[in-house]
Amino acid sequence: MALTTWDDHPEPLAAGSAPLPEYGTGSLADLLPTLAAGMGVPGQAAAIPELTAADRNCVFLVDGLGWEQLLAHPDDAPFLTSLLASSRGGTGRPITAGYPATTATSLASVGTGLPPGAHGLPGYTARNPDTGELMNQLRWQPWTSPRLWQPYPTVFQLAHEAGVHTAQVSSPAFENTPLTKVALSGGKFLGRLTGEDRMDLAAEQLAAGDRALVYTYYAELDGAGHRFGVDSDAWRGQLMYVDRLVQRLAEQLPPRTALYVTADHGMLDIPFDERHRIDFDEDWELRAGVALLGGEGRARHVYAVPGAENDVVTCWREVLGEQFWVASRDEAIAAGWFGPHIDERVYPRIGDVVAAAHDDVLIIASEREPKESAMVGNHGSMTPVEQLVPLLQVRT
Repeated sequence: MALTTWDDHPEPLAAGSAPLPEYGTGSLADLLPTLAAGMGVPGQAAAIPELTAADRNCVFLVDGLGWEQLLAHPDDAPFLTSLLASSRGGTGRPITAGYPATTATSLASVGTGLPPGAHGLPGYTARNPDTGELMNQLRWQPWTSPRLWQPYPTVFQLAHEAGVHTAQVSSPAFENTPLTKVALSGGKFLGRLTGEDRMDLAAEQLAAGDRALVYTYYAELDGAGHRFGVDSDAWRGQLMYVDRLVQRLAEQLPPRTALYVTADHGMLDIPFDERHRIDFDEDWELRAGVALLGGEGRARHVYAVPGAENDVVTCWREVLGEQFWVASRDEAIAAGWFGPHIDERVYPRIGDVVAAAHDDVLIIASEREPKESAMVGNHGSMTPVEQLVPLLQVRT
């Protein structure tokens, strides 16, 4: 893996020292193109070569199930743990989420097969250059045209056009959301409320065609982590439930099927004290020259007042440089944080300053973001606990 551990840094952290996601060889954006290529979908390439082609493929994405969290809880997830080795015909290894390691960005990477610099959802919130407002890319507020914001077809759409039976099985609440439209649409959307119903229906959809690509999703593990932390009883209970869901689906797979269990990001708990939670709304140095604060606590986009860009990056680097990788927009792009290239329309969505957490620390905004600032579990940056997600496989 490209991600490595590191020692404490006495000097400000350079943009190029951040452990990059494995774009092009082992990131979330590489998964669906690899599977689609194995089913003969035109224009798709097998970027993860060790994944053997299958006629039917299912991706089960568990929101918030990081690789390191899974390794730390083997007793709570015995079936998933069994897939870490070669038992049950499966293999398991980590892949990287992409930067930032957050849901909207990762789901767009999964569905489009593109890194963030191309699909254009570069964070939890990002500036809309046309309006100057912050846009929440998970909730799609304020609304903007989905197809203008993300114009590329999804891999599901391309597979459907190539004659592959394609379906997404998820919560009914997600059927008509803009994020679903730009990231996960193509073929059928089938909404089911319970996890058990989703597993059963996903298995039915896999059997509905000689070639099939099915996606299913579970969100509540992530919610428990945000509210209670990733080692809480609530989180562990959700992990136990996820483990049963994966086993339920695996036991119903039709012949010639590959099931892949993955996630959009990992998570870590941040203590509630001033050393670990730096409050932007109460820090005059960090606020100086800043027009908009975007992103989230561990992956910030900072939009400067025109003319103050250099001063803001200098100040943020001086204040946070031993705890965050702090880069100008051009430095972050040149270092490859958002992928190997940046589309022209995406460039101004990225902050004038981009700050990615290195230590167990957050930049909260207690007045502007009260709910987000109160979360126990957090994610977004390029550390292994956030970036590494499982790629577990079951084949029939």
